[in-house]
Amino acid sequence: MKLLEYEGKEIFERYGIPLLRRFGVLRPGEKPDSLKLDGPGPWVVKAQVLAGGRGKAGGVKLARTPAEARELAGKMMGMKMITHQTQGKALTVEEVLVEEGCEVAREMYISVVLDRKEACPVIIASAEGGMSIEELAHTSPEKILKVPVDVEAGLLDFQARQLAFDLKIPQKNFRDFTAFARQLVKVFTECDASLVEVNPLAITKDGRLLALDAKIVTDDNALFRHKDLAEKPDHEASEIEKEAKAIGINYIGLDGDIGCMVNGAGLAMATLDTVKMAGGDAANFLDVGGGASVDQITRAFQIILKDPKVKAVLVNIFGGIMKCDNIAAGVVEASKKVGIGVPLIVRLEGTNVKEGKKILALSGLKLEQADSLWEAAQKAVAAAKP
Repeated sequence: MKLLEYEGKEIFERYGIPLLRRFGVLRPGEKPDSLKLDGPGPWVVKAQVLAGGRGKAGGVKLARTPAEARELAGKMMGMKMITHQTQGKALTVEEVLVEEGCEVAREMYISVVLDRKEACPVIIASAEGGMSIEELAHTSPEKILKVPVDVEAGLLDFQARQLAFDLKIPQKNFRDFTAFARQLVKVFTECDASLVEVNPLAITKDGRLLALDAKIVTDDNALFRHKDLAEKPDHEASEIEKEAKAIGINYIGLDGDIGCMVNGAGLAMATLDTVKMAGGDAANFLDVGGGASVDQITRAFQIILKDPKVKAVLVNIFGGIMKCDNIAAGVVEASKKVGIGVPLIVRLEGTNVKEGKKILALSGLKLEQADSLWEAAQKAVAAAKP
């Protein structure tokens, strides 16, 4: 799950990470006048979307007066934003953060990520932060620092000090930085994150060390340990994905037109790859589960067919925990309940596969059977073509 900036900063605040004062978040249905702005200003108005490069796309504005801040916040609500990270797709701004402004003397980059090769968290940092960090990593990789971290011990004192030296942290901010770095690692480990990023980490002209941004990506598989995070909305999930999650179906919408129903995540990935090799594109990843019932299969069909892009449905089931004859009976019953109006291709394999194929053949349903995944993928691609 990806958290918006203000949600990440709420977590940072609990860990004592230095932040600018936040005045509030404007949400749908609220008027800009509801923002309570005090102090001398200036104020920074930030669009809350899950993408970097907001500043270049007009999603970060500086306001000199409360009236200007409210006006900018109101204009940002509902705006369509395209950045270098949205792959050409426009994101709709549904929330806007207003916080204290500051004068920045220096910007740095720092993050904690999971290094799967080394099997441990790794701090990635650079003395040159800000919006062009991706370009820096490409053109000057020697300027990127990497510090492996023991997941149990956390960031050790000598590692934090060495990182501060390497980033040329001023003596005045040295202690604050080492404390900040240790706490950032704690956020990563204690929140079961896959990424915690601050870009930029700033030293202001009045000498403060501040996290000006917050990006946190958590591991969905660990949300059972974090009820507060599990209750937050998934800002990237479509309405179909939210509905599937609520009924216990693993579903991710994709850009293709072939709906896929598969039991098992590994088999689902293999199915998507095979559809691609056959010249098509899957409309979804859907793992109905190893012990799928008739009700589960019915709901899976309903979820798949809610996507208007779907022009054919490919069912690829391996009868292991459930036998193929029971699966076939479930597919037949579910198909009758749902009323599938697009071509249906079914491939069964596993225990009692002959009995399962016979049930499908005698069902009277308009469907095609396949003996292999490759054959099924080819039939689905052909069926989806106009």
